[in-house]
Amino acid sequence: MGMRVHSCAAEQRLARTYRFGATAVSALALVSMMPQAAFAQEADDAGDDATIVVSGLRYSLANSINTKKNEASIVEAVSAEDIGKLPDVSIAESIARLPGLAAQRVAGRAQIISVRGLAPDFTTVLLNGRQQASSGYNRAVEFDQYPSELLSAAVVYKTPDADISGMGLAGTVDLRTVRPIAYGKRAIAVNIRGEIDEGGGRNHDMSNKGWRGSFSYIDQNDAGTLGWSIGYAHLDAPGHVDHYKAYGYETFNFGNPLVVSPSNVATALQLNGEEAWAVNSKDKRDGVMGTLEFQPSDSFHSVLDLYYSRFKQKSVSRGAQWFSNPWADNATFSNETVTWLGGSILGTAGHFNNAIPILRNDLNTRDDELFAAGWNADAKLGDRLTATVDLSYSRNTRDETYIETYAGYGIGAFQTRTPDHYDFSIPLEGFPTYSNWGLNYADASKVSLGDRAPWGGWGHDGLMKSPHVEEKVTTADFGLAYDMGESFISKIELGVNYAHRDKSKTVDEIDLNLKNSRAQIAVPSGAVIAPTSLDFIGFGNVLAWDLPSVLGSYTETTLLDANHYDKSWQIKEDILTFRAKATIDAGNLHGNIGLQVVNQKQASSGLRINRTVTPIAIGPVSVEKSYTDFLPSLNLYYDLGGGHRLRFAAAKVMARPRMDDMRANMTPSYSNPCASGGSSNQQCQPGGTVHPWSATGGNPNLEPWRAKSLDVVYEWYGGKATYFSVAGFYKWLDNYIYTQSLTADFSAFPVPPTATPLPTGVTGSPIGTLTAPANGKGGYLRGVEVAGALELSKFTHKLDGFGLSGSIAFTESNLNPTSGTSIVRIPGLSKWVYNITGYFERDGFQARASYRYRSAFKGETIQLFTNIGYTEILADKQLDAQIGYTFQEGSPLAGLGITLQLSNALDSPYRTRLGLDTGGTKTADKTVLPETYEKYGRQWLLGLSYRF
Repeated sequence: MGMRVHSCAAEQRLARTYRFGATAVSALALVSMMPQAAFAQEADDAGDDATIVVSGLRYSLANSINTKKNEASIVEAVSAEDIGKLPDVSIAESIARLPGLAAQRVAGRAQIISVRGLAPDFTTVLLNGRQQASSGYNRAVEFDQYPSELLSAAVVYKTPDADISGMGLAGTVDLRTVRPIAYGKRAIAVNIRGEIDEGGGRNHDMSNKGWRGSFSYIDQNDAGTLGWSIGYAHLDAPGHVDHYKAYGYETFNFGNPLVVSPSNVATALQLNGEEAWAVNSKDKRDGVMGTLEFQPSDSFHSVLDLYYSRFKQKSVSRGAQWFSNPWADNATFSNETVTWLGGSILGTAGHFNNAIPILRNDLNTRDDELFAAGWNADAKLGDRLTATVDLSYSRNTRDETYIETYAGYGIGAFQTRTPDHYDFSIPLEGFPTYSNWGLNYADASKVSLGDRAPWGGWGHDGLMKSPHVEEKVTTADFGLAYDMGESFISKIELGVNYAHRDKSKTVDEIDLNLKNSRAQIAVPSGAVIAPTSLDFIGFGNVLAWDLPSVLGSYTETTLLDANHYDKSWQIKEDILTFRAKATIDAGNLHGNIGLQVVNQKQASSGLRINRTVTPIAIGPVSVEKSYTDFLPSLNLYYDLGGGHRLRFAAAKVMARPRMDDMRANMTPSYSNPCASGGSSNQQCQPGGTVHPWSATGGNPNLEPWRAKSLDVVYEWYGGKATYFSVAGFYKWLDNYIYTQSLTADFSAFPVPPTATPLPTGVTGSPIGTLTAPANGKGGYLRGVEVAGALELSKFTHKLDGFGLSGSIAFTESNLNPTSGTSIVRIPGLSKWVYNITGYFERDGFQARASYRYRSAFKGETIQLFTNIGYTEILADKQLDAQIGYTFQEGSPLAGLGITLQLSNALDSPYRTRLGLDTGGTKTADKTVLPETYEKYGRQWLLGLSYRF
């Protein structure tokens, strides 16, 4: 846990600064070119005691800039425009606009946030300064569980503060709720918005309409000693995905006659398999927040925070997949035309024979439940000494069920398969077209359930996977602060923090097989619904059915193979942090210097999964590891006058490993190197020693990612909503975690009874290799960020109400784990990230348009069989806009606001490429080839808000 605790007086002084929390919404390099003399008066007015009188968008921006200015650490932030009203449809969308941050879309929504080119594994997320449990497979917190309507601000620390425990290597995101006494007045706000998912009606049993609403109430007693706030937010949000994926490319230059014609294109790279489905989703979330604040005197202050969220997600996916591969079903390409790409020829149009589509109807449901509670109290023990205590608990559970069912054309015995043909046109960018199919895949009398995969099939007619994740975080924090008065060191703080984390993951896996020896059967008539259109790829309609209604047609077989057992694990961590910090206030020099001593004990429980015997032998195992880190930090800023400021920060930072990497699971294999012709090898001669054992698994002895960081920043503050900054940062990565070959002792495993005996005189060593994550050589990460905001009224009063904000960030890295290997790419790192926002706000009218861009990056995605993997995600461009009007004082409708919002206005595609890092087919000049292409449509929201 660990959180910064402000005294009562400090909270009152900062009430204007972050009544809702906050820090910078971004930047424009253009600001630096403005004649600063024209802003001399505004710069003088932008002092610490400036009174903010703006509202709405400008209020949010001004609050954010004030927070950025007043923090000793280098931070960015976003602040609520008003109670219950952050400026975007989600907190992740708002955070993604901050300088140096970028969002990865998942099913069309911003969800995974990278800070300075580093994935969420390197970032800690707090709620009111307290660590939070996550329902994800690792440590990353999913922002969708926190309604933006209940948050007042999000502050992103780019440099650590020694007073906050558990900070990340890349940064720390602190989600903040309102403090009712600091807010200082009664406020009631009601918001309701209707939502339409444009283009989201392909699956007729899922609605493309939804709504969201919220209620917030803040009040205090007459004496101002007791304050309370409560909030409720409901989300019912539709979404859709038009999905296409290419499996791979290869050359089919064989056959008599050739399987590819005409013969002059027989050496072209051909797409060997593809899938397309229409996905519709519904996200339903209910969140409740409550705060009770008590301040009976200047010498005592206490806050109790409670938060609860229930998040239910459902997605329905229907479509088809098939193998355009002559190795399957004697398929052929004819009348083909090609396109040159990267020095190679690529088959992009023609006719395909002997295709056998596998129809898919899938259902995914997920239920997340989050509870968080925290209590903080600070008391003055004298004129200068203050004691603080903070206790917190957070629990997050996730229950998910993913079901696949398969079907195809024709009805018969197991593996009856009916070939078809089609024309294809595959552009290098965009959806391909597959047209002129010979069969009707929406005909319920001709389509039947059953496995249609080639090469003997999948081995099942469907499957069901049910992951369960549970995490609990408990923290206790105690601190002392001593006011040194007006001296170089104005305050000294000491503290200790204890955090206990317990996370477990299990997965139930079931194969679904049709009854009666897996004979194909028609979809029960009562389950058939209106067909699903795949016209975005020219396929036409496919049969659709209500999946729960057909489950009675299957028998269930529990899957108990090695891969199944390897997905279950438990990690426990006990972290004790001692901290000390000195606050510096010496004329124009301000900041702090601190030290954290972090001792962690970690215990990983898993399984030894011996698949070399039948049945698989399972044995529990638990491994413990402890280590200590010393983390010094320095944050300084120097006021140059006229709004100009220089910042400097240096620190040692760390991030704990991914939890799935820390699992204690091990799956051994035994292979006799002297069998199958290997007896001629020297080690297989009498007196030789062989190493037949190997294994895959996790590494419970992993230590954190560790780094040293350096930041230098120039800032200029020119008014309430005008600033400019240039920041440079450098992180020396002391280590990095890679998959490596490690030495392991297999003495605990008996030689499999079915193994081929070793030759006489040859010794089998129990020492083998374990392929697992391990700490390895590091590298560096460095970048430059330019950010700013500009009120255009500074040029002329005719532009009063108009403004711009934006930022641009360049980041690069170098990781080379071992000599002679290729450079490893860091997940989440885009070389270029930029955004710009233009706004107008005056006399109740509001308008805003925001554009953001991130270049290609290595992204974590859910892949085949719901496993986690990485892929190359191409550049992403997003344009969002909103307009609104709030009735002003004097109107009978005063306090009523109307807002129209548009997300994903460009309907930007999500695109990936094959051949990430190494592997995968590439062209002659190493150009990577298209893989995934998805579109999500535009989201329209129209809403009313009332404040009184």
